[in-house]
This record gives sequence, C-alpha cells and structure tokens, in this order.
Amino acid sequence: MTKHITLFEPPPQDKSRAQIENVLDLTPVVDLGPDVFTNTRPLWHPPGARGIYGGAAIAQSLSAAMRTVPADFAVHSMHCYFVLAGDSELPILYHVERVRDGRSFITRTVQARQRGRPIFTTTLSFSRVGSGGEKTLNHATPMPDVSLPADAVPGTVKALSDAGGGPFESKKAGIINRNQNPEDKRVRRFVRARSRISDEGGFQAHLSALAYITDSFFIGTVSRVHDIPRFSSPADLQKLLKALKNPSDLDDEDITKAFKELKEEEAADLRRQLEGALSNANKEDHKELGMMVSLDHSIYFHNPLAFRADEWMFVETESPWAGEGRGLAIQKLWSQNGTLIATCTQEGVVRLKQDKPPLSKI
Repeated sequence: MTKHITLFEPPPQDKSRAQIENVLDLTPVVDLGPDVFTNTRPLWHPPGARGIYGGAAIAQSLSAAMRTVPADFAVHSMHCYFVLAGDSELPILYHVERVRDGRSFITRTVQARQRGRPIFTTTLSFSRVGSGGEKTLNHATPMPDVSLPADAVPGTVKALSDAGGGPFESKKAGIINRNQNPEDKRVRRFVRARSRISDEGGFQAHLSALAYITDSFFIGTVSRVHDIPRFSSPADLQKLLKALKNPSDLDDEDITKAFKELKEEEAADLRRQLEGALSNANKEDHKELGMMVSLDHSIYFHNPLAFRADEWMFVETESPWAGEGRGLAIQKLWSQNGTLIATCTQEGVVRLKQDKPPLSKI
C-alpha cells in the first residue's frame, strides 16, 4: 500500500508568515464535511519518539476547533489524550464536533484520525472575551525573579524575521533546588516561536504556537529531576538520528544544535550517574530510562490575548509525583512582561529498564 505523507500536494511556504504558522497550517477537506481538516505539510517524527511530535496534534486540533467558533471567543481550557502513536508518513484527518454553542461558553471535541482510527482526542472549552463582567476576582502566581535573555531587549540582535532553523527555540535557565528531592526541583527554560507571527494570524496563531511549544521538554521533566538522562550513550543518539523521519520543521543545522545542547545538558547528569555506579558496589541502584510516552496533556489558557508567542516566554516545570511506571509534570508559562499565560499538566509512561520482563506492554 502506497503511503501519502499529506492528503494534498503542499503549497509553497508562505514567507509572509512565521515558520510555525506554516508548520501548523491546515487544509479543509470539504468532501468529508464542513468541519474536517488535514495537515497541509508533513509532520515531524522526533528521534526516539514512538510517533509524531505530540505538540503538532495538540496545536492543529486547537487550530481546527478555533475555525468553528466566532472570533470573539478564546480557548480557556484544552484536555487531550494521546491514544496511538501518529505516523509521520500518513496524513491526519481532524474531525471537529460542535458539542455546544452557548452565549458565554462554547464546547468542541476534536478527533485526529489515521487509517480511520483515532490517534489523538481532545475536548476544548471557549469563553466569550470579556464575559466575566467588569468586577472579577484576580490573582496569579508571579513570575520568578529571572533575567530575560539578552536578545529580549530590542536592538540587541538581528530581527526575528531573519532567524533560521526550526519553528521555535529555547534557552536553558537552570534547575532550582538541584540537590533536593525530585519533587522539589524546578526545571526552567525560555521559549519562543522563531520569526515574527503574522498580524493576519491574529491571537489564534499565538495560541496555536503556544500549544505546539508546551509539549516540548515536558514529560522528560520526570527523568530530569531524577538525574536520569534520556540517552544513556552516544551510540543511542546516533541510532536515533538514523531513524529520523520527515524533519519537515527542522534543518540539519538545527538538529545538530539540538543534539549538541542535549549532550551538554545531560553530560553532567550522566557523569554523576556513571561515577555513582562505579563507586557503588550495589549495581541494583543503577537506573536507566527504558520508555517515556505521553498519555494525556491539559492546557489552561489564563490570558489568551495578553502575550506574543514570538517573544520570550518563561517556563518552569516540576514533577510532584512518579510511581507505578508513570509520572506527572506541571508547567507554568509567563509572558515576557511577567503575565501568567498558561498552566499545563501532563502524565506519561516513564519506565526504567528492568532486569526482569515487564508484566504488561502498551
């Protein structure tokens, strides 16, 4: 059976829009119904992942749902389940169901399907902008006292529209409470969409970009707070690089840079792990990651109109619990001016390599 990466021939990249807008572009499939869409361009399969990058399914489902609601409604919550690994060599069909249309709230569900089977499902709730009234209760966790990257100040670097590479970029901001218990550690980063998001995309384009970015570095927090690297050796990295499929939103230079950063980031953790294993005669203490797969993902959009996804956003991630072969991660995102814009949760399978065969398989 011949595989088709996209349902229709992809058009040329629209250079008036940011790269992340092109990556997340959807095409209506009118022959199947008014609320069915498909990915316009090929989707990325990250090295070592079981399927496509989950952020693409999250963001494109959000984008599809937003096409069915009035412009004065903005998403405030999104609850997702990863059902099956998405195949980057097949098109995805996004089916939107109009569950409810109210005066203040609208509900949608979206199923992402391949080969007729759901691989991803989400329920979204939208609220009318300003429907809370003039008097409201207000509080928010303040952004930690951190220094923004140097290029957050206008004029310090070349314009974002001139930048190259993947659809978004990140910069490490350290790990807080590194020497404390795993549940007390906080992993910090700065993230932003690369190049300027177009005015034509509106706030919806920024929300889709934010949704895409939230799946990056997320469930991996569980292993990070335990000082367990994702890749245990350079050979593992090379093996996964050779298996790379459809790097449609990454170029060779960006892939090299990403793995160089990963190598540097995990080098200290791996060194401590190996030193500990060599100095400890009890080899049962050695822990090596066997499987890491996202199960569900929720996003609460607090201020959907109060940020730009192409400006640096500060992310702080923690893991309050892990057990039974699963782990939970929570992340908060602040805008460049310190506004809390979203809170996300994600649970996933996080299994260690076992000396004995596991009782069950996914």
